[in-house]
Amino acid sequence: MAHRYAPPLGEMRFVIEQVLQAPASWARCPRFADTDAAMAAQVLEEAGRFASEALDPTNARGDLEGCTLDAGQVRTPGGFREAYRTFVDGGWPALACDPEWGGQGLPLLLEAALYEMLLSCNQAWSMYPGLLHGACATLAAHGSDALKATVLPKLASGEWLAAMALTEPQAGSDLGQVRTRAQPQPDGSLRVTGSKIFISGADHDLTDNIVHLVLCRLPDAPPGSRGLSLALVPKFLHDGTRNGVHIDALEHKMGCHGSATCALHYEDATGWLVGAPHRGLQAMFVMMNAARLHVGLQGLGHLERATQSALAYAAERRQLRAPTVPVERKPGEADPIAWHPAMRRTLWTLRALTEGLRVVALRTAQLIDEAQHHEDASHRARAEAQAALLTPIVKAFGTHQGFQGVSAALQVFGGYGYVHEYGIEQQLRDLRIALIYEGTNEIQAIDLLQRKVLGDGGAALRLLLEEVEAEAARCEAGLPRLATALQRECAQLRQATAALRDGHAQDPEWPLRVADDYLMGTGYLLLAWAWAAMARAAAEGGDALRARDKRALADFGLQWLLPQAQRHWQQVMARDAALPWV
Repeated sequence: MAHRYAPPLGEMRFVIEQVLQAPASWARCPRFADTDAAMAAQVLEEAGRFASEALDPTNARGDLEGCTLDAGQVRTPGGFREAYRTFVDGGWPALACDPEWGGQGLPLLLEAALYEMLLSCNQAWSMYPGLLHGACATLAAHGSDALKATVLPKLASGEWLAAMALTEPQAGSDLGQVRTRAQPQPDGSLRVTGSKIFISGADHDLTDNIVHLVLCRLPDAPPGSRGLSLALVPKFLHDGTRNGVHIDALEHKMGCHGSATCALHYEDATGWLVGAPHRGLQAMFVMMNAARLHVGLQGLGHLERATQSALAYAAERRQLRAPTVPVERKPGEADPIAWHPAMRRTLWTLRALTEGLRVVALRTAQLIDEAQHHEDASHRARAEAQAALLTPIVKAFGTHQGFQGVSAALQVFGGYGYVHEYGIEQQLRDLRIALIYEGTNEIQAIDLLQRKVLGDGGAALRLLLEEVEAEAARCEAGLPRLATALQRECAQLRQATAALRDGHAQDPEWPLRVADDYLMGTGYLLLAWAWAAMARAAAEGGDALRARDKRALADFGLQWLLPQAQRHWQQVMARDAALPWV
């Protein structure tokens, strides 16, 4: 049967307090001056209780029941509405939203930890409130004063939810092909007409109203993505009348059955411009970047859940005799499969990926906090550059490793992993979409290499390398093997980047051919940095048991996982490798 989820509170606190030293960072951010380790621990404990007690029981039921469409109204699975009411009553929506609009103003770092736990327990449900932070940030940055006053308090409280309406049948990744039209009205509003597909949470019964942030075109819009505007279109208008938002169908999907993915059309729907005309992508990217971190956390959340399940099952399931074991056992007695070398390798791989990705994801959230709230302007600028660089890596590397890790965890269960009762096959189906939406992983890789590295001359990358090399320096005395590995990987990344910088003008397709490998190689460097930082922090923390454990984890990662980076760097450097036309 499915394993009961246990919130990894100890690991989260270790990362937040000792590895990232977040309380010291919060002390340098006026917004978070009253946030300390004790408060953070209390937030995590309550979040873990909600996730494990209120949300986890809805997961399997939601997968089997799915959503239904009844006379144009989407109904969510049993238990979803009750869980959402508990979520709202606990004050969790938009945890990091500005207090000016009713938010708690806590660090995004804590909200990221909250969502890791929510996503471990029910990805489909978590997608409904998952856009709240991005919607609030978009409206706070680009909305008119009237929209802020009307909408932001409703979102911050969770009374309303938000949806992001980008994709159209002919316009998936190529948003320049968006055709939805917006006609300005004398009162300053817009009339929006057009069709959208694959819109998560476009309709549901969790809240009384849903606000859609819709990419559209004004009558004088230039062609392509430069002509896109952003409109806020609510399901219900201020006077309570139903707006021209019509749900045409629910998609029948591989996974995330409890998340309503809708095809819909707007028919003279009333909306309001968000941001400047024809600058819709600039405003929408605020929401999209927040969503990409959220999607990366989906990979992490599933990895944590799958790792817990695989460890528990492997300790219980007895098959065959392991060749060498450190304990006495009765003649003929079968051993737990966790003792067998093949399973030990898988279980350590799951742990190394999960714990390493947690450090990388939470560090990214911490950088976003510092970019917005640190007292020093130069520090804010550096943090913003690093966060922008890390976001596509967290999204693409996190979801890729998450999916591969969940698949490996399913293998631990053997045939039982393939049936629904054990929960792991649902994880695999649910997580697969994360490699596709909010910008496919291939697009994330191109964004990283073309825009975030080559586009700024490598300035943000240099900041990242400085942080990794600073960790290597801290490890030199007590953890020399880790220090050497970090220095080697940094040199490899520098070499590959320099080659691409010098050669892409003569071969413009080269970065596009190898962008996936470049992102993966950088992702492994970040894992190595995370393992080293954990091992060093644990050694300095005075907990001998944790120090031995994190050292063993880092040694395993360096020996069994980090060598995979070399294959990616070899591919990046293979400038003449041909890609024949199909």
